[in-house]
Amino acid sequence: MGEPGSNLLTAGKITGCYGVRGWVKIHSYTEPVENISRFGRWQLRRRGELQDVLFDQWKRHGKGMVAHIAKVDDRTLAESYRGLEIVVEADRLPGLEEGDYYWRQLQGLQVWAREPGTEVDRVLLGTVDYLIETGANDVLVVKASAGSIDDRERLIPYLPGDVVSRVSLEEERIEVDWYLDV
Repeated sequence: MGEPGSNLLTAGKITGCYGVRGWVKIHSYTEPVENISRFGRWQLRRRGELQDVLFDQWKRHGKGMVAHIAKVDDRTLAESYRGLEIVVEADRLPGLEEGDYYWRQLQGLQVWAREPGTEVDRVLLGTVDYLIETGANDVLVVKASAGSIDDRERLIPYLPGDVVSRVSLEEERIEVDWYLDV
């Protein structure tokens, strides 16, 4: 997840030790989980400060990942990394095809809606606060903002071409066809 005004993204978290030779368990926020191993430069956040770290080996383990921290060869030292966030630079993310977006790009965009089948002007529902992964499709969590039609929070399926009719990063706007139950 992105950090406001920053080029840094939290890509995962060290959740514990794995074995006795400096390996750690990692909960990856990337999709697929293996993508966390592909950034090539990682930092750890410890008490608000960032420190460089080198993971020299990665393995898939169950639903997550395990990694070896270079020059950490015992469990006691590895334990000191438990709970630290793994941070990467956003510009290390691979480019996407046109029409595809990272969640962080959608957060903060205004959501404008019009009822399907009508030609009524679009109305502001609010801004994208965050997204939820449901398995079937992602969901935009839209919170009321200055100028929105009401104070409601809405959950809107992120279905391009169906519910989502247009995304413009330049205009900081998402247009949706959505029933306005006001």
